[in-house]
Amino acid sequence: MKNIFTNEVTEEITSRIEYLTSESQPIWGTMSVAQMLAHCCVTYEMVYTNKHPKPNAFTKFIMKLFIKKIIVSEKPYAKNGRTAPQFLIVDEKEFETEKKRLIDFINKTQKLGEKEFEGKASPSFGNLTAKEWNNLFYKHLDHHLRQFGV
Repeated sequence: MKNIFTNEVTEEITSRIEYLTSESQPIWGTMSVAQMLAHCCVTYEMVYTNKHPKPNAFTKFIMKLFIKKIIVSEKPYAKNGRTAPQFLIVDEKEFETEKKRLIDFINKTQKLGEKEFEGKASPSFGNLTAKEWNNLFYKHLDHHLRQFGV
């Protein structure tokens, strides 16, 4: 899997995002392009903000047991998969605002680098390796950029 912590891969992902327009349509799924960008920001909001509630101990245990491997492995996500409630974006979003927010989060993560993420705790899955964080970040972005044909 490509390494989102490298400048080269960050630039590749950013250039794919730049190909999107406010009129881009999904190949599958029902989110608008602005909603998709906001949805992708949630992953980073969970790392950098306290905007989303943390799962309770039981939910975290279940997520670690059944969901973690799907999220942090190198196996691509299935199309039209279920998502956690905090990732559901149902209201309309402003395309340029969400695009800038996502690119800023991606760049911040790349600048912090792998060392910052080695052993860093995920609110949902506990401590993750830098490789697991990479897989989580890159795979999610790649999945949704493919959803919109970029």
